[in-house]
Amino acid sequence: MKALVTGGAGFIGSHLTAKLLSLNYETIIIDNLHPYYPAERKMKQLKALVGNSDFSFYRINLLDWEKIAEVFKKHQPDCVFHLAALPGVPNSLLQPLEYVDYDIKATVNVLKAAGECGAQHVLFASSSSVYGNQGNVPLKEEMATGNVISPYAAAKYGAESFCHAYANLFGYKLTIFRYFTVYGPWGRPDMAISKFIRKLLNNEEIVVYGKGTARDYTFIDDIVSGMIAALHRAEGNEIFNLGTGHPVTMEELLRYLREYFPQMKIRYAPERAGDVKATWADITKAKEMLGYEPKIPFKEGLARTIEWAKAYEK
Repeated sequence: MKALVTGGAGFIGSHLTAKLLSLNYETIIIDNLHPYYPAERKMKQLKALVGNSDFSFYRINLLDWEKIAEVFKKHQPDCVFHLAALPGVPNSLLQPLEYVDYDIKATVNVLKAAGECGAQHVLFASSSSVYGNQGNVPLKEEMATGNVISPYAAAKYGAESFCHAYANLFGYKLTIFRYFTVYGPWGRPDMAISKFIRKLLNNEEIVVYGKGTARDYTFIDDIVSGMIAALHRAEGNEIFNLGTGHPVTMEELLRYLREYFPQMKIRYAPERAGDVKATWADITKAKEMLGYEPKIPFKEGLARTIEWAKAYEK
């Protein structure tokens, strides 16, 4: 079986690639190493996770249709994991048109290329951001209405619509994942947990925006397990929340961090535009249809992440 992963050098993509290779999938990666965070870091995490495994890597911008079509035609993957995107809510407020390019236009190119090369299954990485601000309640897949609060979320919701359109046009199976605040080793450096740990290891103060927030933090291994389960078990065109179903408040996160960093210094700042107050995944559907069962409790996942960060910082 051949699997193509866009964004395969990124945080989630590199972990997914390592798993696919361990399952003996012939794996093709397309990643343009966008400078949202350093390209050197992306290549390090890719090499660290896949070791000496053999895979094909193409540094291509997904907006370049001719090059994308050429790679898909050459390899003719059976399944396509489209993870490549420009992330980050705050940045989307500053550069909204870039999100239209990288999160919508690029997605259309991938969907079209997948159809034209005869791929059987397309799996798309969306986000819990598509639910907007609905309060601290469990979010079911049908609760996304398009009433979002950031350009990033709007781009992801729009890309989901294009996924449905092209699945209908080409007839491939479609799976959409809505990730809930993924963290773990090699975590994206702009995410709160990664940023907090990095600053605390350097004895710097951390900045907390707003109060009363909560996130359904999901360890990377559980996310990858859910994606692989969908690859093997998903039927038809479906959307799945991938989270834990147990939100962690900012106060709880800070309390856990203080156990490792007793001298932690915190500065509170106003809530940022575009940030939702809470995320909380209802994972009933993924459990019932995929057998998805997150296994890493938050305290354990945080401990693993801190241990990795200590070694990486050295």
